[in-house]
Amino acid sequence: MSTLLVIAKAPVPGRVKTRLTPRFSMRQAADLARAALEDTLAAVLDTPARRRVLVLDGRPGPWVPAGIEVVAQSSGGLDVRLAAAFALAEGPTLLIGMDTPQVTPGLLALGLDFTETAAWFGPAEDGGFWALGLAAPDPALLLGVPMSEAHTGEVQRRRLTDAGLAVRDLPALVDVDSPADAERVASGAPWTRFAALHSGLCAMTR
Repeated sequence: MSTLLVIAKAPVPGRVKTRLTPRFSMRQAADLARAALEDTLAAVLDTPARRRVLVLDGRPGPWVPAGIEVVAQSSGGLDVRLAAAFALAEGPTLLIGMDTPQVTPGLLALGLDFTETAAWFGPAEDGGFWALGLAAPDPALLLGVPMSEAHTGEVQRRRLTDAGLAVRDLPALVDVDSPADAERVASGAPWTRFAALHSGLCAMTR
């Protein structure tokens, strides 16, 4: 009964990855966002799960592969939208974003293994988190957590432990937010679409 949730924005220029400018144009930033999302969804497809759901802000496009269910994001702050995403699921659930194209099916499968834990927490190096897994989804565990702050991950993880949940940590990953982040992720995951596109764009803009 496991579910994989991916919360994402449609890769539309001017709406995604705007912090990658001016190193890249708005179109190039959106193309990098699309590549990151395609890498993420490919890893999701290769991970055993009953449901694979893209919780999307925007309209789906040809970058959504077969086998991925698409559901519109709710309105509200990010904590509200993440909580609403968990409300879509029953049974063991892992939620990730679109900012870690280096994620692998092995990491996702680990985050869906609740044999010895009630929750998985995937810290991001910027202080946030890239993954959150719950054996029994409870949207209330996310409501009110301050998002996009240096202490977001700390607050979210503490919310889990304060609820009495046993928590295990996934490896820390770099979120792609800035040009420096993009360089690190591309260098560390050369097999990805993201890395190939990043290399080509950098060659063009030298």
